[in-house]
Amino acid sequence: MPREFGRNRRVAQLIKEELAILIQKKFPLRQFGLITLTNVDVSSDLKNSTIYFTSLNQKESNSELTAELNQHAGYFRYEISQLLTSKTVPSLCFKYDNSIERAQRLSSIIESITNKESFHQRIENEKTEKKNS
Repeated sequence: MPREFGRNRRVAQLIKEELAILIQKKFPLRQFGLITLTNVDVSSDLKNSTIYFTSLNQKESNSELTAELNQHAGYFRYEISQLLTSKTVPSLCFKYDNSIERAQRLSSIIESITNKESFHQRIENEKTEKKNS
């Protein structure tokens, strides 16, 4: 594995840890809900990063929250630059991670299929019991 990928991961992990703290300070829980960073991807040249997040938020839509986070990206980048020892700090781009909603939807589909199969199996069992009686 090339050496740069190890550095990318370390930078991504640092960005994730520090952003979690900064977002907690900058975005009040009551107004914005619970914001969770799910993943950080850093480009191989360390110039760009994409931060994926989820939110348990009832007041603002995901697109509004994404816009709000992207609006504060410069501030976050500056704060992270105070911690990194590299020449450049990746630009930050926030994107809402909808994988949790997709996983929940898939789980409910699988559960409904399983329930239908068990229902049909019970009917078949009842039919065989009646034939045997």
